[in-house]
Amino acid sequence: MKRLVLALAVLAGWTLPALADGCYICTQGSGCGQYCRYSGADNADNRKKCAAANCKIGGTASCPTGANIKTCSAARPLERLQQLATVAEERPQ
Repeated sequence: MKRLVLALAVLAGWTLPALADGCYICTQGSGCGQYCRYSGADNADNRKKCAAANCKIGGTASCPTGANIKTCSAARPLERLQQLATVAEERPQ
């Protein structure tokens, strides 16, 4: 039933909002690193979280995957620990 509703919505021209992880570019001199990762939409709340993580936002970008790129996270430390614990529990052993 959900698939039918979704298919009809797409056919009718209704689009779903894009919710994905993204990154803010941190300018030189930021204590956060080169990028600050956020989840969800690019909004004032995520910008405040990255600013609180000591990122001087210079723009938006897709998140890099290179090993030599320093990134911090807009998630609160407790939220990030809970995410990591959930991933560890879901991993097959």
